[in-house]
Amino acid sequence: MAVVKPFRGLRPPRSIASELSCLPYDVMNTEEARMMASGNECSLLHITRAEIDLPPDTDTHSEEVYKKSIENFIAWQKKKWLIRDEEPRFYIYAQTMEGRTQYGIVGCASVDDYLNGNIRKHELTRPDKEQDRMVHIRVNNANIEPVFFTYPAVKEIDEIVNKITRQQKPEYDFIADDGFGHHFWVIRNPETNRLIEQLFAEKVPFTYVADGHHRTAAAALVGKEKRENNPGHTGSEEYNYFMAVHFPGNQLRIIDYNRTVKDLNGLSEEEFISKLNQGFKITEKGIKIYKPNRLHNFSMYLAGKWYSLTAREGTYDDNDPIGILDVTILASQILSPILDIQDLRRSKRIDFVGGIRGLGELKKRVDNGKMKVAFALYPVSMQQLITIADSGNIMPPKTTWFEPKLRSGLVIHLLE
Repeated sequence: MAVVKPFRGLRPPRSIASELSCLPYDVMNTEEARMMASGNECSLLHITRAEIDLPPDTDTHSEEVYKKSIENFIAWQKKKWLIRDEEPRFYIYAQTMEGRTQYGIVGCASVDDYLNGNIRKHELTRPDKEQDRMVHIRVNNANIEPVFFTYPAVKEIDEIVNKITRQQKPEYDFIADDGFGHHFWVIRNPETNRLIEQLFAEKVPFTYVADGHHRTAAAALVGKEKRENNPGHTGSEEYNYFMAVHFPGNQLRIIDYNRTVKDLNGLSEEEFISKLNQGFKITEKGIKIYKPNRLHNFSMYLAGKWYSLTAREGTYDDNDPIGILDVTILASQILSPILDIQDLRRSKRIDFVGGIRGLGELKKRVDNGKMKVAFALYPVSMQQLITIADSGNIMPPKTTWFEPKLRSGLVIHLLE
């Protein structure tokens, strides 16, 4: 069963929470981070993207960047921009997007649960990205940014969350620059904290990484490393746990993750469409944006026109957790055999566009000549994600996109 524990969070005062908090480190590049933190001396980006305080040509993985991160992290605590809670607590973190709110429990997940498979994954991770975040966690001795977990909804946990969020005023409550609402409660009652921990232990067999596979792997591996380097290790040390926001699966929505391709692999537009006809029923939709309306239906934008592509029977396997996925169909029927894109992780001819940007972004990238063709996919369901994780399978790259992203800096977990 899942181990989820309260912890002594390091948090900003209410007066600067919205200014200090920021988007996750990996949804922006250095220049974007520099712009976001411009004129905001307390932004957490000075810690998570510390290269913004160094000369523009600084290598983002250099020792200077990590040193600056530590320096800023210490300074933020000295300035009382980050203050540690006296007692271990759970927290509630809610996000509002387009009038819809999802409520998560912020608590510490177990390194052992990650290592033994009680925390289930659906994506592969890249060692280079793991290493970068491992160094960041190691040098700051903290999980600066949370990871995004989900779990099968538990009625009793939902009731606790509903009661607290109805009766208590949030500790933090603001709308970020992107228009999304962020709301945060501190659970101060010791009995309530004990009950939440007990409910996870009794009623949640597994938790699932929804977003943040690299940060999850890095946090667990640093915990493992610390225990191996500690001759007096007991298992109760804070480094045996890492921070995650746990959302019930029935509150989450996965949005589409789309693809653009730079060329047609030497084919004319007519030849390309002719080849598509073997695996898809094709309907021309004209200049009005067309959005896929069901599983196995795709949208394609090519040469100023939108098309509906519906996969023909026999091109997919609805009894296979991976074979049913539209990303699998797109790769096996178009990207690999027709466009000769064999490795989605390494090919420079393909790019991925989160659905939050809208299908207009796909049109723009093709119309400006940077891309030749774009494909929009019907979103993966939460049930598909859980089925894949439970069966030990791995989704193809860039399959799921979650919004809103968690804000970093509302609470931090120290490893000692």
